[in-house]
Amino acid sequence: MMKLKFTKMHGAGNDFIVIDAINQTVNLTPDQWHLIADRRFGIGADQMLVVEKPTTPDVDFRYRIFNSDGGEVEQCGNGARAFVKFVVDKGLTDRREIRVETMSGIITPRLEDDGRITVDMGPPIFDAKNVPFDSNGLTSNKEHAASVWPLDVNGKLISTVVLSMGNPHAVQIVRDVDQAPVTTDGPAIENHPRFPNRVNAGFMQIIDRQHVKLRVFERGAGETLACGTGACAAVVAGIQLGQLDSPVGVSTRGGELVIEWQGGDHAVMLTGPAVSVFEGSIDI
Repeated sequence: MMKLKFTKMHGAGNDFIVIDAINQTVNLTPDQWHLIADRRFGIGADQMLVVEKPTTPDVDFRYRIFNSDGGEVEQCGNGARAFVKFVVDKGLTDRREIRVETMSGIITPRLEDDGRITVDMGPPIFDAKNVPFDSNGLTSNKEHAASVWPLDVNGKLISTVVLSMGNPHAVQIVRDVDQAPVTTDGPAIENHPRFPNRVNAGFMQIIDRQHVKLRVFERGAGETLACGTGACAAVVAGIQLGQLDSPVGVSTRGGELVIEWQGGDHAVMLTGPAVSVFEGSIDI
C-alpha cells in the first residue's frame, strides 16, 4: 500500500488524473490504474497522465498515458495540454514551451498568453501498415486527396478515413452527430479486426468549412467529452476530403478546440484549454 499524490484536471471535459513521478515513486499494475480511474471505487478519469524524467537529453520530460481500462497508450492531445499546465503550475519547469517524450515520438506543447495551450502534434500518418490498419482485400476510393476505406460495422458498410496521430483513428462523416450511433458502432469500430491495436472511432458533422461537431469513442476509454487527437484526425480527414479549410473550430460535448494543418508533412497544431480541478492523495 502506498499513498499517491495526484491532481485532477480536464481539457474540454476530457478528464485526467495527473501524477508527478519525478518526486514520488510510481509503479502500478494495469489493474491498479483501472481501479484509480473507476468513478465509483477510485478517483475517476478518462486517462491517467504520468510526468517522468526524460530518457534522452534533448527533451524536458517523459509523458506516459494510461487509459481507464489500465492499458498504456501512445498519445493523448488533450492530456498534453494538461501536462504542460501541470509542470508549469508545479514549478517543474520555468519554460512556456517544452519538449516532451511520448511513446509515439516528441511533441512540443506551448502555454499561450491567453492561458490556452497549443500542442505541436506532429504530422499525420496515412500509410495503412503504420496506423496500423489491415487493408488486405479492401479497395479504397479516392475522394479529393483522401483514401476512403469501406468498413463492415454491425452488418453495414461505412466509409472511413483511416490515419494515425500517434495513435490510430477511423473517422466518418455523419449527418447529425447528436443522432450518430456512437454507443453502438463505436465499440464495434474500436475492436474491429482490421485494427490490430484497436482504434479510436470519430463521428464528425461538418457545419461549414471551418467548423465541425465531433464525438469520439476512444480506444480503452469509451466515449469521452473531448478527444484531442480525435479532433486532429477529424480535421485532417475533412481537409483531405476537400470539405474543410484550416484553421477549423471543433465543437465537442466538453468544449471548443482549434485545429490547424497546412497539409502534407506539416505538423497538426491543437489549441484548447486545460483546467486544474482539485488535488488529493489515494492509498493504492
